[in-house]
Amino acid sequence: MQYCIHGHFYQPPREDPISNYIPDEIGAEPFRNWNERILAECYAPNAASANFAKISFNIGPTLFRWMESAYPDVYQSVIDQERSNYIQFHAGNGMAQAYNHTILPLASKLDKITQIRWGVKDFEYRFGHLPAGMWMPETAADMETLCVMSDAGLSFTILSPWQVKPLTVQPGPYLIPLPGSRKPFIVFTYDRDVSTQISFIPSATADGDRFLNNLNKSFGSTPDGLRLFASDGELYGHHQHFRDYFLTYILNGGGVRHGIEWTWPERWLKTNQVKAIADLNERTSWSCLHGVERWAGTCDCTPDSDWKKPMRFALNQLERWLDDVYLTALNYYFEDAWELRHRYIDVMDNQLTLRQLVNQLTIAEISEAELTRIDLLLKAQYERQRMYTSCGFFFDEFHRIEPQNSIAYAANSVWLTKKATGRELPREIMELFKLVRSKKTGLRADTVFSQTLIRAQAED
Repeated sequence: MQYCIHGHFYQPPREDPISNYIPDEIGAEPFRNWNERILAECYAPNAASANFAKISFNIGPTLFRWMESAYPDVYQSVIDQERSNYIQFHAGNGMAQAYNHTILPLASKLDKITQIRWGVKDFEYRFGHLPAGMWMPETAADMETLCVMSDAGLSFTILSPWQVKPLTVQPGPYLIPLPGSRKPFIVFTYDRDVSTQISFIPSATADGDRFLNNLNKSFGSTPDGLRLFASDGELYGHHQHFRDYFLTYILNGGGVRHGIEWTWPERWLKTNQVKAIADLNERTSWSCLHGVERWAGTCDCTPDSDWKKPMRFALNQLERWLDDVYLTALNYYFEDAWELRHRYIDVMDNQLTLRQLVNQLTIAEISEAELTRIDLLLKAQYERQRMYTSCGFFFDEFHRIEPQNSIAYAANSVWLTKKATGRELPREIMELFKLVRSKKTGLRADTVFSQTLIRAQAED
């Protein structure tokens, strides 16, 4: 039996949409914001202990971008550890992630393509090789998403055990048949009991030797297979203090003494064949027992969240308007304006200038004024992607910073679109945001939206 620990490292985008700086955050003291505090408690110590070399992991691209700028030494250490595995084993232990942590089953197919292609290209840019696997935000899955991932060159993901329905007696990982000529997609499912203990029962990880003994008692009699445990990566030092030491111990000396062999999915696949077959339970996730309702409407995960359904509807209507304006403005120059957006990640990661990207996709002569308009429209499309970040719908109250940021990103998208085209947001869409209201404070989304527009205009 081989074992794998997967850490999902991610934080909500905290940048103010106008200044693009993270404001000081209450509760993060003695640090200025939660990113810095979590880095000090989790990312930095785990990097210093070389834990990123021995676990399977993904890091949210927006978080990693912040880390690259704010703490380049920690950022580079993570990359070097993953890169060394890729060089040694021809199998990296890092996985990509859909770029803006969008709940993919709730996204249009075009947005799925953008999110997945951005995630793949950003991973390749940072780690120096293409990813084989991708972490779907909140492990939210549907068949269309698996197909888009397959089309992007990905071959596996990690899901909860209740997200698949096994069709054969063999244990996982599983092959999920895909339509058309695509190869079956590989799904690793994590062990529910041990993953739950790691995530939510601090006593389970208080003693590394006891934890490893329990693994041998539970699974040691089964010589073959892979047992995978998944949790938020921030658990190791932030959510639970000193668990970075626990992780270091079980991955190194403790694991050796107990005969534990650690690996990761891509390396395991080099020497093992997946034979079990399963169907996908669509529109399911690891953090909502009601599928994806936590991010679409109201469910018992966050009761009394009546603001979520009208907010989702308002953003969807805004999406349609923004996309119509985008296409109207750019179809004259580009045969496929969506391909321009899909490839915009090369500009975001400074691999191409916007002029170079445009020249690759059109034979039209683009003036500097036209290039400026294209730049604004692509930045608006980025904000439109950012407004669907899952964190904006995860919690129970609209007055929290995460949903307010989603509305602010939406407003900034409207402002950038107006600068590019002169088009005004239809009044009927603005009226929809009035229906999004905090029960605690009475704060409404249209207020946040209007205040952001005023700030954007004043600071332009």
